[in-house]
Amino acid sequence: MRWINDIMIADVVTVEKGTSVTEAIEKLVKSNITGLPVVNNNDEVIGIISEKDVLALAIQIQEGTCPSQGEGMLVEDFMTKDVVTIEATESMTALCSCLIKNEFRRLPVMLNGKLVGIVTRRDVISYIFDIHRENQ
Repeated sequence: MRWINDIMIADVVTVEKGTSVTEAIEKLVKSNITGLPVVNNNDEVIGIISEKDVLALAIQIQEGTCPSQGEGMLVEDFMTKDVVTIEATESMTALCSCLIKNEFRRLPVMLNGKLVGIVTRRDVISYIFDIHRENQ
């Protein structure tokens, strides 16, 4: 049986609390990812800023309800704060069940309260494909 830490991405692109929204958007675009965990100084996940959060900001800017076109805004002003995480020692079944039950595409992977990786739907699908290919 494979565990989450066997397929997770350990080199997680993150932003820290206090990071500008503009810098977070730049990281999303340059890293070609759909969401960034927001961490504090102890590598504890305090939020996620995703494409959906950025789209919500874009609407606020378009409608004129966001001051100064988002300049000076910080990730904590727009991030999703209620973050679901998963332990690195959980099973693939637990991971798949969580991704099925929820709308998000990625799960921060934790070990002893610290961010140690991230796993996405695509990672799971790639793993399933690799196993299928190996068994042929």
